[in-house]
Amino acid sequence: MEKLELKAKPRSTQLPKAIRKAGSIPAVVYGHNIKSEHLEIAYPEFEKIFRKAGESTLINLSVEGEKARNVIIQDAQKHYLNGKIIHVDFYEVSMTEKLKARIPLEFIGVSKAVKESGGVLVTVLNEVEVECLPADLPHNIEVDISGLNTFSNVIHVRDLKVNAKVKILADENETVVKVAPPRDVEAELATPVVEDISQVEGAAEVKPEAAAEGAEAEEKKE
Repeated sequence: MEKLELKAKPRSTQLPKAIRKAGSIPAVVYGHNIKSEHLEIAYPEFEKIFRKAGESTLINLSVEGEKARNVIIQDAQKHYLNGKIIHVDFYEVSMTEKLKARIPLEFIGVSKAVKESGGVLVTVLNEVEVECLPADLPHNIEVDISGLNTFSNVIHVRDLKVNAKVKILADENETVVKVAPPRDVEAELATPVVEDISQVEGAAEVKPEAAAEGAEAEEKKE
């Protein structure tokens, strides 16, 4: 696994807006039994690492004057309009303690049911939660869809291939991906639409007995 290096420094100011204006990102690093520390990171440097690491890869974080620490990106907040990263949370891990993390699934290969039968690939899961030691944490999990030859073929969680040291926490019977048959639009358009007016408010059913009683009452009036 590639070892990623990232440099940071203690915050020069507690004003996040000023940090961002200077071209950096405000950040915090914390962990179990570890005192949290406020940092700032050069934006281009973090963006480059984030593209490689995502939120599931171990990073060697070097802070000025301190020993480098092993962290993962716990959260990267983005601006709701422009999508730029505005704050980062790092979680410092212990290399001897297992952790839980959500790992993205990467779909590879070509499905015969899609390519030749016009089916639609339906991805039910895009990530799964795993538990393992930090050193065994996968960047992603590949899912080969080339085995989806018919509409009845399904890939379940139990079919995912991971290192024996990695435990997938999702239900093993849960569907990961499948292929749905193409919609028959012509058949749908040809099917007549039958309206059930009994469900319309005010369209109460009139019982024969009640109708007869009503007619008899009218005759007496006459």
